[in-house]
Amino acid sequence: MGFYFEDHQSMFAQADMRVPMTLEAIVRRYRGQNPAQPPTFRAYVNEGIVRGADYRYQADFNREFPTAPMGAFVYAWARIWSEGRTEIQFAVTVQCPTVLYRNQQRLYSSTVVEERDPTVRQTVRVSLEPGWNHLVMRFAKTKAGFGGVFGTWLGKQPYYFLMPTANRAGQEGWLFSEPQAKELSFVPGNGMSEEDTGIVWLPKSQWTRKELSHGQCRRIFGLIEGAVAEGWTRGAFLRPGEAEYDLSGYSLGPVRISIANRIVLASGKAGKFSVRVTVPFGWHDVRVQTECRGRDWGFDLVLRSPAGPVAFSSPCNLQGPALPWIYAGPLSWEQGPDLTRSPSLYTLVRGLKGETYWRLDAPSMWVRIYNENPLYGRWNYPLGVTLYGLLHSAHLIDSEETRSYIVGHMRYCGETFDYALWDRKQYGGATNVHHLLTSIDSLDDCGSFGSTLLEVMKEAEIPGAREIVDYVADYIANRQVRLPDGTFFRKNLMHTFHENTLWADDLYMSVPFLCRYFQLTGDVRYVDDAARQFVGFRKRLFIPEKRLMSHVYDFTRNLATGVAWGRGNGWVLFALTELLAVLPANHERKSELVAMFRELCSGVLAQQDARGMWHQVLDEHDSYPETSCTSMFACAFARGVRHGWFDDASPYLAAVYRAWEALNRTSIDRLGNVHGVCRGSEFSFTSEYYKRDLLWNLNDTHGIGIVLLAGVEVMRLTRHMQGEAESAAAMTAPGAVEKRGRASRAKKNRAAAR
Repeated sequence: MGFYFEDHQSMFAQADMRVPMTLEAIVRRYRGQNPAQPPTFRAYVNEGIVRGADYRYQADFNREFPTAPMGAFVYAWARIWSEGRTEIQFAVTVQCPTVLYRNQQRLYSSTVVEERDPTVRQTVRVSLEPGWNHLVMRFAKTKAGFGGVFGTWLGKQPYYFLMPTANRAGQEGWLFSEPQAKELSFVPGNGMSEEDTGIVWLPKSQWTRKELSHGQCRRIFGLIEGAVAEGWTRGAFLRPGEAEYDLSGYSLGPVRISIANRIVLASGKAGKFSVRVTVPFGWHDVRVQTECRGRDWGFDLVLRSPAGPVAFSSPCNLQGPALPWIYAGPLSWEQGPDLTRSPSLYTLVRGLKGETYWRLDAPSMWVRIYNENPLYGRWNYPLGVTLYGLLHSAHLIDSEETRSYIVGHMRYCGETFDYALWDRKQYGGATNVHHLLTSIDSLDDCGSFGSTLLEVMKEAEIPGAREIVDYVADYIANRQVRLPDGTFFRKNLMHTFHENTLWADDLYMSVPFLCRYFQLTGDVRYVDDAARQFVGFRKRLFIPEKRLMSHVYDFTRNLATGVAWGRGNGWVLFALTELLAVLPANHERKSELVAMFRELCSGVLAQQDARGMWHQVLDEHDSYPETSCTSMFACAFARGVRHGWFDDASPYLAAVYRAWEALNRTSIDRLGNVHGVCRGSEFSFTSEYYKRDLLWNLNDTHGIGIVLLAGVEVMRLTRHMQGEAESAAAMTAPGAVEKRGRASRAKKNRAAAR
């Protein structure tokens, strides 16, 4: 039996050493499990309990209820979905006596010690059952405070809560009660409506009677003379072929209406309208632009056929109140969206006071983008490596479908980047699109994925990509914290465990990006910086007696961990090959870095086991055989052989093929699942953490892409060696010397003629 599965279930049992079969199986499984699906659009009210820059919810009930008496109670209520039994870490900072309930069971009560210091976080482990889980928090007002901050323990692992009642289902946020004179006799929970509780819940979701007497544009945007607003819905035109419909309604100002990107009505004055329109079968956009002139502002319309009115639905498939229209404004006639072209929900709308986004006809309610796909459209460092591997695999197996999938992922990132920055500014810091990029405070957040974006830009047009890579380059070059000698390290982080440390991982999180940005711009400063990093990291992490690298250097102790973590060394060696491949031959550090490459490779080679695998802790073979580092070392060795970086390539050539066979026997099953990839790590000064606590995951993105790249490099190496063999055979064939002489003379004659 193999380490992770039975031998007959291995990819090797199916594909032997046929690399394209392995790559295709992994690629197809990945795409099938992570389809290219759009993000979710949710209703959001930026009032009451909102998420702040640390991604936790902030409840300030002194601000909301300044006249509430001492001892008053406020309840906050929300729900979160779980696919199975799991646990979340819920970080609470209390400002008053606080109780937390999950599914109507008390989980946590604050103590006087916790209430005394409103800056300390208390972490509560909240077990979640499959399905909806309702959380309720009860706050009691004191002289010292009224409210708290609560939610994710780490902004880089954000989660959010949804409104718990049916009339607000899908809307992000927490309900909160008006102040209660005494504790409720029950805890709100699953199946209850707001009416069932007998109390008033905020934020308010309905307009007042007076507000409803005005046009919706006035309710949403106020009165702004000369401003324009747009309404957008989607109509179900279900009569066969091209059919006629009656369009009627009114506008409180000049109006333009389009259906299916064709203007069907334009009027320069307020009043009623009625017109017959022809619309093809299908679901089509209905868009209205109207201008504010006077004391009110808005419109209403209906489309009818002999079968009845056309049904309208949200053009963004809104999760939240059942509101079919979304609105943008205030705009101008000149700068408003073109009614003859379909608008994009991924981009901002140019407004009179700068860029804006879509709103809803409800108090203070906006449409907000949430990327809830587990992997597609995401921006994070392991996905950067995954897509890098997918891209080069797509070329090798000639899969245009996979290439299009990757380009689509990158285009989504590029198209939503401006929105993500705007969202962060608009709502106080916690974004639901590209949260790492918008909350950037480390190389993890930008370099790996940015490098792959640069790679994709070489062959596809990605709108917004140049803006992103310039943003990343500015962070790395000008904002990333450095030691006095220019070496990157981690400081001023949201994830405080990493504070004041230097990680081997960060060579990959920076150097490949710097190399590709150098190729894009031609500015040698970026590749100089990349070369400088290896010198600084080697100074602090190299273990001479092992010829390996420590995982982390901790500046609070002025001490390296001394643990040769497999993937940490893999990041170093793989990143070094990325640099050596582009470093100019005459660069002052080229020979020094080639020597470093050889030295590290010799140390790594000594740790390959009898099966061909490397281990979670490289020099402790009682740790599990680890897939991502084995793949990285196979890549590095293959590149070293191809580029001629070894004095004697023979042992490394053999190691590459032993590693690839081992991966197919040990780590990749016949369905293309990748086993044995260490999950994302923290660090420790003991190898036991890496061996016993830092365990492996199935199909972890820390390993999928690099396994694919290992296969790609094996194929490139095979072709390289076949080419050398063919060249050598041609050189020793009968008459070869005479042929070479004739070819040389012909070349000289052509040169002379030029």
